[in-house]
Formats: sequence, structure tokens, C-alpha cells
Amino acid sequence: MIYYFSHLCSIMALVTGTTGLLGSHLAYKLLENGEEVYSIKRSTSDTSIVEKCFQLYSNNSKELFDKIHWIEGDILDFYFLDELISKHKQVYHTAAFVSFHKADHTKIMDINVQGTINIIESCKKHNCRLVYASSIAALGRGLGDVYTTENDFRDSSFKSSVYSNSKFLAEQEVWRAIAEGLNAVMVNPAVIIGPGDWLKSSAQLFTTVNNGLKFYTNGSNGYVDVRDVADIMFRLMQTEINGERFILSSENISYKKLFQDIANALSVAPPNILANKFVSELSWRAIAVWAFISGKTPLITKETAKSANTYYKYSSQKIINALNYKFISIEESIKHTAKAYLKDLNKS
Repeated sequence: MIYYFSHLCSIMALVTGTTGLLGSHLAYKLLENGEEVYSIKRSTSDTSIVEKCFQLYSNNSKELFDKIHWIEGDILDFYFLDELISKHKQVYHTAAFVSFHKADHTKIMDINVQGTINIIESCKKHNCRLVYASSIAALGRGLGDVYTTENDFRDSSFKSSVYSNSKFLAEQEVWRAIAEGLNAVMVNPAVIIGPGDWLKSSAQLFTTVNNGLKFYTNGSNGYVDVRDVADIMFRLMQTEINGERFILSSENISYKKLFQDIANALSVAPPNILANKFVSELSWRAIAVWAFISGKTPLITKETAKSANTYYKYSSQKIINALNYKFISIEESIKHTAKAYLKDLNKS
């Protein structure tokens, strides 16, 4: 159902990015806890992912889904947002465009940076509390074998992808607004594992492994269950914590182990060929040439190839201490996601 401004009253929570992996789980979390949820979506948005998400967790999924108040609009439209947010007290901002392709530069910067600026300026103006989903991509990095924490900020020498830079710049805007009076808290999730669109974002890992991934790299990264991210965002909204950011990472594991665990959960052969830095460098260049000739988007870029051979470690001690929180293990997260993937695969 579509609601317009004249119907809005006594609004509890506004959510951006509801049709994405995190947003759909967050909307479910809010509805499960009796919150009234209003969600911004474009006229062309596909809400089927949200329905499928709800079906995974509830026997009355349709009843819950029908409680969402869908509002058609765009976060790049400041005047639309300003009028909408003026009727809210709580805003969850999860909308983002995830891409590591330079060709998407303008779209990435528009949605991730300007869209966030529009959100925070309206929230500041109308005294709304904001919980913003940033990313570990916005952080600096701990030196050597040191864990990255919330205190690791970038310096001028930091090199990153367009997406990473967009999340960093968006976060800087949130810090600025906090200094000017915005009531906000940020989360920096690691790579989010969970059931969603199997052709997008981290959920695509399950499709890739199931289709016969042969290569793995020596790198490592942090990972977190989508249910944990949604739960923590909801809990933080209920606190008086202001002007802080929190890394959300359940575990730091190697890409080899990640792919092996996904393959085992899907009952397929795991990748068994090591793609070292040299092979990765050749691969992204060859794929870039092929993409240019074919006109298709490359699956591997210079940035993702470099990241896949780098060891990253993140500490979530700050959020553990703040909320006395216990994360879902990545092993359980992979099994949960693989079960949902296979269920969808059998339906198709």
C-alpha cells in the first residue's frame, strides 16, 4: 500500500533501503517488535525480496509485510525528504549503491553521499534521531597485525575504491552534522552475510560458489550476520548513545575458509586453486578488456582483486561492551543463508 503525506500521523520509524539485504531484515525486526514502519521506495523498486525475507522468519509473513507503509520517493529529492522526515522521530538510513566499478562513479557518489547529506540535514532540522549504516569501507586500517577499531581514521595517503571513498565521505558528513547538533549513531558492518537477492551484493557469493568457483585467494576479511546488524541498529535506536560509531564484525576469517564453508553448506566442491597476487593482477586486467569489448560489467576489478589478497582484521569489542552483545557465528550464518539459497534454487 502506498501512503502519501496527508495520511501520515504518529509515525514511529522511517527506513531507507528497505528493498535491500539489510533494509528488509531491519524492517522485519522493527515490525516484529511492534514498531510502525514507513519505507521509502522508488516507483520501480522490487519489493519481492522483502516478502521473501519475511517468509523466512514468520508464519504470518504476509500480515507483517502488509503493515509496511510504502512511500514512493527518492532520497536525492531533498524537499520530498524534508517534508517526510518532519513527521518522524526515528530514521534508519540503510540505502546505498554498492559497486566497485569506476563507471558507476556518479551514481555511487549521488546516492551514497548526496543522499546521506539530504537525510542528515532533514534529521538535524527536525530533531530526528538517526541510526546510519555506514561500512567498514569507511574506516582507516590498523597497522601491521593490529585489529582495526573505531579509532582508525584515514589520512591523506589512504587509497580506496570509489564505493569505499563514498562511504568515507558520507560518514564525514554525519560527523559534521553531529557536531552541529544531529542526534545520531553509526554502525560500520563488515561483509554482511544473509539471504537476499542472489545476484547482488554479498548474497551473490552463494551463487558464485554454487556455480563452481575454482579459485580462492590468500586474503581475509571480517563478516557479520545480517540479523545481527538489524538487531544492533534497533537496539542502538533505543539507547541514548550519540555521536559514536561501532564496528560490527562477528569473525575475521580467510577467503579460503569462507568459500570452503559456503561450498560445504551447499554440498558442492570448494575452490581448490590459489589465485595469488600475480594471477589476480592478470585476471582483473583480462576481465576488464573482455568487459570493454562485450559491454558487460566486469565481475572483478582492480580494487576487488587487491582486497582479495589483503588481510583485514576488525574488532567489535566496543559494541560488545556497549550492548553486552553476542554475535551469531559465521558458520551458523552461512548455514542459514545456504538453506535459504537452496530453497529458492529448488523453486526455480
